[in-house]
Amino acid sequence: MSGRLNAVVQNWDPQSWQRHEAKHLPVYDNAAELAGVEAQLSNFPPLVFAGEARDLQAQLAEVASGRGFLLQGGDCAESFAEFHPNTIRDTFRVILQMAVVLTFASAMPVIKVGRMAGQFAKPRSSATETIDGLTLPSYLGDNINGIEFAPDIRRNDPQRMLRAYSQAAATLNLLRAFAGGGYANLRQVHQWTLDFVGRSPWADRFGDVADRIREALDFMEACGVAPETAPQLKSTAFYTSHEALLLPYEQALTRQDSLTGEWYDTSAHFLWIGDRTRFTGSAHVEFLRGVGNPIGVKCGPSLEPDELLRLLDTLNPARIPGRMTLIARFGHDKVEAGLPRLVRAVARSGHPVVWSCDPMHGNVVKSDSGYKTRPFDRILAEVRGFFAVHRAEGTHAGGIHLEMTGQDVTECIGGAVAITDEGLADRYHTHCDPRLNAAQALEMAFLLADMLNLDRRERQRQAA
Repeated sequence: MSGRLNAVVQNWDPQSWQRHEAKHLPVYDNAAELAGVEAQLSNFPPLVFAGEARDLQAQLAEVASGRGFLLQGGDCAESFAEFHPNTIRDTFRVILQMAVVLTFASAMPVIKVGRMAGQFAKPRSSATETIDGLTLPSYLGDNINGIEFAPDIRRNDPQRMLRAYSQAAATLNLLRAFAGGGYANLRQVHQWTLDFVGRSPWADRFGDVADRIREALDFMEACGVAPETAPQLKSTAFYTSHEALLLPYEQALTRQDSLTGEWYDTSAHFLWIGDRTRFTGSAHVEFLRGVGNPIGVKCGPSLEPDELLRLLDTLNPARIPGRMTLIARFGHDKVEAGLPRLVRAVARSGHPVVWSCDPMHGNVVKSDSGYKTRPFDRILAEVRGFFAVHRAEGTHAGGIHLEMTGQDVTECIGGAVAITDEGLADRYHTHCDPRLNAAQALEMAFLLADMLNLDRRERQRQAA
Protein backbone atom coordinates (compact mmCIF):
# COMPACT_ATOMS: atom_id res chain seq x y z
CA MET A 1 0.00 0.00 0.00
CA SER A 2 2.89 2.36 0.71
CA GLY A 3 4.05 4.41 -2.25
CA ARG A 4 0.80 4.07 -4.22
CA LEU A 5 -0.30 7.61 -3.48
CA ASN A 6 2.98 9.08 -4.71
CA ALA A 7 2.62 7.13 -7.94
CA VAL A 8 -0.58 8.95 -8.91
CA VAL A 9 -0.30 12.39 -7.28
CA GLN A 10 1.08 14.87 -9.78
CA ASN A 11 2.23 18.50 -9.45
CA TRP A 12 1.94 18.59 -5.69
CA ASP A 13 4.16 19.83 -2.91
CA PRO A 14 3.37 21.07 0.62
CA GLN A 15 3.13 24.67 -0.69
CA SER A 16 1.02 24.02 -3.79
CA TRP A 17 -2.20 24.88 -1.93
CA GLN A 18 -1.04 28.52 -1.98
CA ARG A 19 -1.84 28.64 -5.72
CA HIS A 20 -5.50 27.78 -5.08
CA GLU A 21 -8.48 29.57 -3.57
CA ALA A 22 -8.30 29.48 0.21
CA LYS A 23 -11.46 30.27 2.20
CA HIS A 24 -11.80 30.63 5.97
CA LEU A 25 -8.12 31.34 6.55
CA PRO A 26 -7.12 34.22 8.85
CA VAL A 27 -5.49 37.35 7.51
CA TYR A 28 -2.28 38.05 9.45
CA ASP A 29 -1.08 41.65 9.70
CA ASN A 30 2.62 40.77 9.94
CA ALA A 31 3.90 38.50 7.15
CA ALA A 32 7.39 38.32 8.61
CA GLU A 33 6.09 37.18 11.99
CA LEU A 34 3.96 34.50 10.30
CA ALA A 35 6.95 33.27 8.27
CA GLY A 36 9.05 33.08 11.43
CA VAL A 37 6.46 30.93 13.22
CA GLU A 38 6.12 28.66 10.20
CA ALA A 39 9.91 28.22 10.14
CA GLN A 40 9.93 27.31 13.83
CA LEU A 41 7.13 24.78 13.43
CA SER A 42 8.80 23.19 10.42
CA ASN A 43 11.79 22.35 12.63
CA PHE A 44 9.73 20.92 15.50
CA PRO A 45 9.37 17.14 15.94
CA PRO A 46 6.33 15.52 14.33
CA LEU A 47 3.33 15.08 16.59
CA VAL A 48 2.35 11.76 15.04
CA PHE A 49 4.21 9.33 12.82
CA ALA A 50 3.61 8.03 9.32
CA GLY A 51 3.49 4.42 10.49
CA GLU A 52 0.68 5.26 12.92
CA ALA A 53 -1.31 6.89 10.11
CA ARG A 54 -0.80 3.79 7.97
CA ASP A 55 -2.01 1.58 10.83
CA LEU A 56 -5.18 3.68 11.08
CA GLN A 57 -5.69 3.49 7.33
CA ALA A 58 -5.46 -0.30 7.45
CA GLN A 59 -8.09 -0.40 10.19
CA LEU A 60 -10.35 1.97 8.29
CA ALA A 61 -10.01 -0.29 5.24
CA GLU A 62 -11.65 -2.99 7.34
CA VAL A 63 -14.47 -0.58 8.23
CA ALA A 64 -14.95 0.26 4.54
CA SER A 65 -15.35 -3.49 3.93
CA GLY A 66 -18.06 -3.72 6.59
CA ARG A 67 -15.85 -5.34 9.23
CA GLY A 68 -15.51 -2.52 11.76
CA PHE A 69 -16.94 0.72 13.10
CA LEU A 70 -15.39 4.18 13.45
CA LEU A 71 -16.02 6.07 16.68
CA GLN A 72 -14.83 9.67 16.36
CA GLY A 73 -15.51 12.21 19.08
CA GLY A 74 -14.26 15.08 21.16
CA ASP A 75 -14.43 18.82 21.58
CA CYS A 76 -16.07 21.16 19.12
CA ALA A 77 -13.02 23.39 19.60
CA GLU A 78 -10.22 22.84 22.08
CA SER A 79 -9.26 25.86 24.14
CA PHE A 80 -6.17 27.06 25.92
CA ALA A 81 -8.17 28.08 29.02
CA GLU A 82 -9.73 24.64 29.60
CA PHE A 83 -6.54 22.67 28.97
CA HIS A 84 -6.22 20.27 31.91
CA PRO A 85 -5.18 16.61 32.27
CA ASN A 86 -8.48 15.71 33.93
CA THR A 87 -10.41 17.08 30.94
CA ILE A 88 -8.34 14.95 28.56
CA ARG A 89 -8.69 11.89 30.81
CA ASP A 90 -12.45 12.21 31.16
CA THR A 91 -13.09 12.54 27.43
CA PHE A 92 -10.77 9.61 26.73
CA ARG A 93 -12.62 7.58 29.39
CA VAL A 94 -16.03 8.24 27.85
CA ILE A 95 -14.74 7.24 24.41
CA LEU A 96 -13.46 3.99 25.97
CA GLN A 97 -16.88 3.37 27.52
CA MET A 98 -18.64 4.01 24.22
CA ALA A 99 -16.23 1.75 22.35
CA VAL A 100 -16.78 -1.11 24.82
CA VAL A 101 -20.55 -0.82 24.44
CA LEU A 102 -20.33 -0.73 20.63
CA THR A 103 -17.83 -3.60 20.42
CA PHE A 104 -19.93 -5.75 22.74
CA ALA A 105 -23.07 -5.12 20.68
CA SER A 106 -21.64 -5.40 17.18
CA ALA A 107 -18.93 -8.06 17.68
CA MET A 108 -16.79 -5.84 15.45
CA PRO A 109 -13.62 -3.88 16.20
CA VAL A 110 -14.27 -0.22 17.02
CA ILE A 111 -11.63 2.25 15.83
CA LYS A 112 -11.24 5.08 18.34
CA VAL A 113 -10.37 8.52 16.97
CA GLY A 114 -10.46 11.65 19.14
CA ARG A 115 -11.22 15.20 18.02
CA MET A 116 -8.26 16.04 20.23
CA ALA A 117 -4.69 17.38 20.18
CA GLY A 118 -5.31 19.86 17.37
CA GLN A 119 -9.02 20.69 16.97
CA PHE A 120 -8.62 24.44 17.50
CA ALA A 121 -9.55 26.37 14.36
CA LYS A 122 -13.18 26.90 13.32
CA PRO A 123 -14.65 28.44 10.14
CA ARG A 124 -16.89 31.47 10.52
CA SER A 125 -19.57 32.94 8.27
CA SER A 126 -17.96 36.39 8.53
CA ALA A 127 -14.30 37.32 8.90
CA THR A 128 -15.24 40.21 11.20
CA GLU A 129 -17.64 40.94 14.04
CA THR A 130 -19.07 44.35 15.03
CA ILE A 131 -20.25 45.22 18.53
CA ASP A 132 -21.23 48.75 19.58
CA GLY A 133 -19.62 50.18 16.46
CA LEU A 134 -16.28 48.37 16.96
CA THR A 135 -15.30 45.91 14.22
CA LEU A 136 -12.76 43.20 15.02
CA PRO A 137 -11.77 39.86 13.51
CA SER A 138 -14.23 37.07 14.34
CA TYR A 139 -13.11 34.47 16.84
CA LEU A 140 -11.57 31.70 14.73
CA GLY A 141 -10.23 29.37 17.40
CA ASP A 142 -7.55 29.60 20.06
CA ASN A 143 -4.73 28.80 17.64
CA ILE A 144 -5.61 32.00 15.73
CA ASN A 145 -7.07 34.52 18.20
CA GLY A 146 -8.90 34.81 21.53
CA ILE A 147 -12.61 34.73 22.26
CA GLU A 148 -12.74 37.95 24.33
CA PHE A 149 -13.92 40.94 22.27
CA ALA A 150 -10.89 43.23 22.57
CA PRO A 151 -8.47 44.46 19.86
CA ASP A 152 -5.35 42.85 21.31
CA ILE A 153 -7.13 39.53 21.97
CA ARG A 154 -8.95 39.31 18.64
CA ARG A 155 -5.80 40.04 16.64
CA ASN A 156 -4.93 37.09 14.41
CA ASP A 157 -1.68 36.15 16.14
CA PRO A 158 0.64 33.57 14.49
CA GLN A 159 2.40 32.98 17.83
CA ARG A 160 -0.72 31.12 18.95
CA MET A 161 0.23 28.28 16.58
CA LEU A 162 3.27 27.60 18.76
CA ARG A 163 1.10 27.34 21.86
CA ALA A 164 -1.33 25.07 19.97
CA TYR A 165 1.56 22.78 19.01
CA SER A 166 2.74 22.65 22.62
CA GLN A 167 -0.75 21.82 23.90
CA ALA A 168 -1.25 19.20 21.20
CA ALA A 169 2.08 17.57 22.08
CA ALA A 170 1.19 17.44 25.78
CA THR A 171 -2.28 16.08 25.00
CA LEU A 172 -0.86 13.37 22.76
CA ASN A 173 1.69 12.43 25.41
CA LEU A 174 -1.08 11.89 27.95
CA LEU A 175 -3.34 10.03 25.51
CA ARG A 176 -0.53 7.65 24.60
CA ALA A 177 0.11 7.01 28.29
CA PHE A 178 -3.58 6.30 28.93
CA ALA A 179 -3.92 4.06 25.85
CA GLY A 180 -0.80 2.00 26.48
CA GLY A 181 -0.05 2.36 30.18
CA GLY A 182 -2.80 0.25 31.71
CA TYR A 183 -5.65 2.76 31.97
CA ALA A 184 -7.40 1.05 29.04
CA ASN A 185 -7.07 -2.39 30.64
CA LEU A 186 -10.44 -4.13 30.33
CA ARG A 187 -10.05 -5.24 33.94
CA GLN A 188 -10.63 -1.58 34.82
CA VAL A 189 -13.91 -1.30 32.90
CA HIS A 190 -16.00 -0.83 36.06
CA GLN A 191 -13.84 2.14 37.04
CA TRP A 192 -14.41 4.06 33.81
CA THR A 193 -17.76 5.48 34.91
CA LEU A 194 -17.53 9.13 35.90
CA ASP A 195 -19.24 10.08 39.15
CA PHE A 196 -21.96 12.19 37.57
CA VAL A 197 -22.63 9.56 34.89
CA GLY A 198 -23.52 7.23 37.75
CA ARG A 199 -26.66 9.31 38.17
CA SER A 200 -27.68 8.48 34.59
CA PRO A 201 -30.22 5.71 33.86
CA TRP A 202 -27.66 4.26 31.45
CA ALA A 203 -25.02 3.72 34.14
CA ASP A 204 -26.73 0.55 35.36
CA ARG A 205 -26.83 -0.83 31.84
CA PHE A 206 -23.12 -0.11 31.44
CA GLY A 207 -22.55 -1.90 34.74
CA ASP A 208 -24.28 -4.96 33.30
CA VAL A 209 -22.00 -4.89 30.24
CA ALA A 210 -18.98 -4.47 32.51
CA ASP A 211 -20.08 -7.50 34.57
CA ARG A 212 -20.37 -9.64 31.44
CA ILE A 213 -16.94 -8.50 30.26
CA ARG A 214 -15.48 -9.38 33.65
CA GLU A 215 -17.03 -12.84 33.48
CA ALA A 216 -15.61 -13.34 29.99
CA LEU A 217 -12.18 -12.24 31.19
CA ASP A 218 -12.37 -14.64 34.13
CA PHE A 219 -13.13 -17.48 31.71
CA MET A 220 -10.32 -16.46 29.35
CA GLU A 221 -7.87 -16.18 32.24
CA ALA A 222 -8.79 -19.67 33.38
CA CYS A 223 -7.92 -20.81 29.88
CA GLY A 224 -4.54 -19.06 30.07
CA VAL A 225 -5.41 -15.81 28.26
CA ALA A 226 -4.84 -12.79 30.50
CA PRO A 227 -3.90 -9.11 30.08
CA GLU A 228 -0.31 -10.07 30.87
CA THR A 229 -0.20 -12.45 27.90
CA ALA A 230 -2.62 -10.68 25.54
CA PRO A 231 -1.66 -6.99 25.14
CA GLN A 232 -4.99 -6.22 23.42
CA LEU A 233 -6.72 -6.65 26.79
CA LYS A 234 -4.66 -4.04 28.63
CA SER A 235 -4.04 -1.42 25.95
CA THR A 236 -5.79 0.10 22.96
CA ALA A 237 -5.00 1.99 19.78
CA PHE A 238 -6.16 5.59 19.98
CA TYR A 239 -5.79 8.11 17.17
CA THR A 240 -6.20 11.89 16.87
CA SER A 241 -7.95 14.02 14.27
CA HIS A 242 -8.98 17.56 13.46
CA GLU A 243 -10.24 19.68 10.59
CA ALA A 244 -7.26 20.67 8.46
CA LEU A 245 -8.40 24.28 8.33
CA LEU A 246 -5.37 26.40 9.29
CA LEU A 247 -3.18 25.51 6.32
CA PRO A 248 -0.02 27.40 7.38
CA TYR A 249 0.07 25.20 10.50
CA GLU A 250 -0.66 22.01 8.54
CA GLN A 251 1.98 22.80 5.93
CA ALA A 252 4.62 23.49 8.58
CA LEU A 253 4.01 20.07 10.15
CA THR A 254 4.09 18.13 6.87
CA ARG A 255 7.04 15.76 6.59
CA GLN A 256 8.34 13.28 4.02
CA ASP A 257 8.38 9.75 5.37
CA SER A 258 11.86 8.25 5.20
CA LEU A 259 10.51 4.73 4.62
CA THR A 260 8.07 5.32 1.77
CA GLY A 261 8.93 8.78 0.44
CA GLU A 262 5.30 9.83 0.89
CA TRP A 263 4.31 13.10 2.51
CA TYR A 264 2.34 13.01 5.78
CA ASP A 265 0.73 15.78 7.77
CA THR A 266 2.15 14.94 11.18
CA SER A 267 -0.22 17.23 13.11
CA ALA A 268 -2.74 14.35 13.44
CA HIS A 269 -3.40 10.83 12.24
CA PHE A 270 -6.68 11.72 10.49
CA LEU A 271 -7.63 15.05 8.90
CA TRP A 272 -10.85 16.21 7.35
CA ILE A 273 -12.13 18.88 4.97
CA GLY A 274 -15.16 20.83 6.17
CA ASP A 275 -18.42 21.42 4.37
CA ARG A 276 -17.36 25.02 3.63
CA THR A 277 -13.93 24.23 2.16
CA ARG A 278 -14.53 21.21 -0.10
CA PHE A 279 -15.44 23.21 -3.23
CA THR A 280 -13.78 22.72 -6.64
CA GLY A 281 -10.43 24.49 -6.74
CA SER A 282 -10.18 24.62 -2.94
CA ALA A 283 -6.77 25.10 -1.37
CA HIS A 284 -7.79 22.67 1.37
CA VAL A 285 -8.59 19.95 -1.17
CA GLU A 286 -5.31 20.66 -2.94
CA PHE A 287 -3.33 20.32 0.29
CA LEU A 288 -4.92 17.08 1.45
CA ARG A 289 -4.76 15.33 -1.92
CA GLY A 290 -1.00 15.03 -1.50
CA VAL A 291 -0.64 13.74 2.06
CA GLY A 292 -0.77 10.06 2.93
CA ASN A 293 -2.98 10.38 6.02
CA PRO A 294 -6.49 8.96 6.08
CA ILE A 295 -8.77 11.89 5.29
CA GLY A 296 -12.42 12.77 5.64
CA VAL A 297 -14.85 14.98 3.75
CA LYS A 298 -17.94 16.49 5.33
CA CYS A 299 -20.95 15.86 3.08
CA GLY A 300 -23.97 18.15 3.51
CA PRO A 301 -27.20 18.92 1.65
CA SER A 302 -25.45 21.20 -0.85
CA LEU A 303 -23.13 18.46 -2.14
CA GLU A 304 -24.14 17.02 -5.51
CA PRO A 305 -23.24 13.42 -6.43
CA ASP A 306 -21.09 14.44 -9.40
CA GLU A 307 -19.13 16.87 -7.22
CA LEU A 308 -18.57 14.17 -4.61
CA LEU A 309 -17.25 11.76 -7.24
CA ARG A 310 -14.87 14.44 -8.54
CA LEU A 311 -13.63 14.96 -4.98
CA LEU A 312 -13.04 11.24 -4.55
CA ASP A 313 -11.17 11.05 -7.86
CA THR A 314 -9.02 14.00 -6.75
CA LEU A 315 -8.36 12.89 -3.20
CA ASN A 316 -8.07 9.15 -3.78
CA PRO A 317 -7.25 8.52 -7.45
CA ALA A 318 -5.62 5.18 -6.62
CA ARG A 319 -8.75 4.11 -4.70
CA ILE A 320 -6.73 3.10 -1.67
CA PRO A 321 -9.01 1.34 0.86
CA GLY A 322 -9.20 3.15 4.18
CA ARG A 323 -8.03 6.49 2.84
CA MET A 324 -11.44 8.13 2.48
CA THR A 325 -14.14 8.68 5.10
CA LEU A 326 -17.31 10.47 4.05
CA ILE A 327 -18.92 12.23 7.01
CA ALA A 328 -22.62 12.89 6.39
CA ARG A 329 -24.07 15.97 8.13
CA PHE A 330 -27.54 16.67 6.77
CA GLY A 331 -29.85 17.43 9.69
CA HIS A 332 -32.51 15.16 11.12
CA ASP A 333 -35.14 16.27 8.59
CA LYS A 334 -32.93 16.00 5.48
CA VAL A 335 -30.80 12.88 5.88
CA GLU A 336 -33.24 10.32 4.47
CA ALA A 337 -34.00 12.50 1.46
CA GLY A 338 -30.48 13.73 0.70
CA LEU A 339 -28.09 10.92 1.64
CA PRO A 340 -29.30 8.05 -0.61
CA ARG A 341 -28.24 9.66 -3.90
CA LEU A 342 -24.71 10.18 -2.58
CA VAL A 343 -24.52 6.61 -1.27
CA ARG A 344 -25.75 5.22 -4.60
CA ALA A 345 -23.34 7.33 -6.65
CA VAL A 346 -20.35 6.24 -4.57
CA ALA A 347 -21.42 2.59 -4.65
CA ARG A 348 -21.74 2.71 -8.46
CA SER A 349 -18.31 4.34 -8.77
CA GLY A 350 -16.59 1.55 -6.84
CA HIS A 351 -14.70 3.96 -4.56
CA PRO A 352 -13.95 2.25 -1.22
CA VAL A 353 -15.14 4.62 1.52
CA VAL A 354 -16.15 4.64 5.16
CA TRP A 355 -19.56 6.23 5.64
CA SER A 356 -19.81 8.05 8.98
CA CYS A 357 -22.62 10.11 10.50
CA ASP A 358 -22.13 13.57 11.99
CA PRO A 359 -25.52 14.22 13.61
CA MET A 360 -24.37 17.39 15.36
CA HIS A 361 -23.80 20.11 12.77
CA GLY A 362 -27.15 19.96 10.99
CA ASN A 363 -29.18 20.12 14.20
CA VAL A 364 -28.19 23.38 15.89
CA VAL A 365 -31.08 25.55 17.12
CA LYS A 366 -31.35 28.68 19.22
CA SER A 367 -33.22 27.92 22.42
CA ASP A 368 -35.90 30.12 23.96
CA SER A 369 -33.36 31.05 26.62
CA GLY A 370 -31.02 32.39 23.93
CA TYR A 371 -28.41 29.63 24.00
CA LYS A 372 -27.30 27.77 20.91
CA THR A 373 -28.13 24.11 21.54
CA ARG A 374 -28.70 20.75 19.88
CA PRO A 375 -31.77 18.74 20.90
CA PHE A 376 -30.84 15.15 21.70
CA ASP A 377 -33.94 13.81 19.95
CA ARG A 378 -32.89 15.50 16.69
CA ILE A 379 -29.35 14.12 16.99
CA LEU A 380 -30.75 10.64 17.54
CA ALA A 381 -33.24 11.04 14.68
CA GLU A 382 -30.42 11.81 12.24
CA VAL A 383 -28.43 8.78 13.40
CA ARG A 384 -31.47 6.55 12.93
CA GLY A 385 -32.08 8.05 9.49
CA PHE A 386 -28.45 7.45 8.54
CA PHE A 387 -28.69 3.78 9.54
CA ALA A 388 -32.02 3.41 7.75
CA VAL A 389 -30.54 4.74 4.50
CA HIS A 390 -27.63 2.32 4.59
CA ARG A 391 -29.87 -0.59 5.51
CA ALA A 392 -32.07 0.22 2.51
CA GLU A 393 -29.11 0.65 0.15
CA GLY A 394 -27.29 -2.46 1.32
CA THR A 395 -24.23 -0.46 2.39
CA HIS A 396 -22.37 -0.29 5.69
CA ALA A 397 -23.20 2.42 8.23
CA GLY A 398 -19.60 2.57 9.32
CA GLY A 399 -19.14 5.33 11.86
CA ILE A 400 -20.29 8.14 14.13
CA HIS A 401 -18.72 11.59 14.51
CA LEU A 402 -19.76 13.41 17.69
CA GLU A 403 -18.94 16.67 19.40
CA MET A 404 -18.81 15.57 23.01
CA THR A 405 -16.91 15.97 26.26
CA GLY A 406 -16.27 14.04 29.44
CA GLN A 407 -17.26 17.10 31.45
CA ASP A 408 -20.62 17.48 33.21
CA VAL A 409 -21.83 20.27 30.92
CA THR A 410 -25.37 21.34 30.07
CA GLU A 411 -25.23 22.30 26.39
CA CYS A 412 -27.50 19.88 24.49
CA ILE A 413 -31.09 19.63 25.69
CA GLY A 414 -32.83 16.30 26.26
CA GLY A 415 -31.59 12.77 26.67
CA ALA A 416 -32.25 10.55 29.65
CA VAL A 417 -30.54 13.12 31.89
CA ALA A 418 -33.31 15.48 30.72
CA ILE A 419 -31.43 18.75 30.34
CA THR A 420 -34.04 21.45 29.88
CA ASP A 421 -33.93 24.80 28.11
CA GLU A 422 -33.91 26.48 31.51
CA GLY A 423 -31.02 24.25 32.62
CA LEU A 424 -28.67 25.18 29.78
CA ALA A 425 -27.26 28.09 31.78
CA ASP A 426 -26.13 25.83 34.63
CA ARG A 427 -22.89 24.59 33.00
CA TYR A 428 -22.75 25.96 29.46
CA HIS A 429 -18.96 26.07 28.92
CA THR A 430 -18.31 25.49 25.21
CA HIS A 431 -16.06 27.89 23.31
CA CYS A 432 -17.98 27.17 20.15
CA ASP A 433 -20.84 24.72 19.52
CA PRO A 434 -22.82 22.71 22.12
CA ARG A 435 -21.49 19.26 23.02
CA LEU A 436 -23.00 16.08 24.39
CA ASN A 437 -21.93 15.52 27.98
CA ALA A 438 -20.62 12.15 29.18
CA ALA A 439 -24.03 10.81 30.19
CA GLN A 440 -25.58 11.77 26.85
CA ALA A 441 -22.63 10.28 24.95
CA LEU A 442 -23.01 6.98 26.82
CA GLU A 443 -26.74 6.98 26.11
CA MET A 444 -25.96 7.53 22.42
CA ALA A 445 -23.56 4.57 22.50
CA PHE A 446 -26.28 2.23 23.78
CA LEU A 447 -28.77 3.47 21.20
CA LEU A 448 -26.14 3.03 18.49
CA ALA A 449 -25.46 -0.46 19.83
CA ASP A 450 -29.11 -1.36 19.31
CA MET A 451 -28.86 -0.20 15.67
CA LEU A 452 -25.63 -2.14 15.10
CA ASN A 453 -27.23 -5.21 16.66
CA LEU A 454 -30.17 -4.89 14.28
CA ASP A 455 -27.80 -4.65 11.31
CA ARG A 456 -25.83 -7.67 12.54
CA ARG A 457 -28.99 -9.78 12.85
CA GLU A 458 -30.05 -8.71 9.35
CA ARG A 459 -26.66 -9.75 7.91
CA GLN A 460 -26.89 -13.10 9.68
CA ARG A 461 -30.41 -13.62 8.34
CA GLN A 462 -29.30 -12.90 4.78
CA ALA A 463 -26.30 -15.21 5.13
CA ALA A 464 -28.40 -18.09 6.45
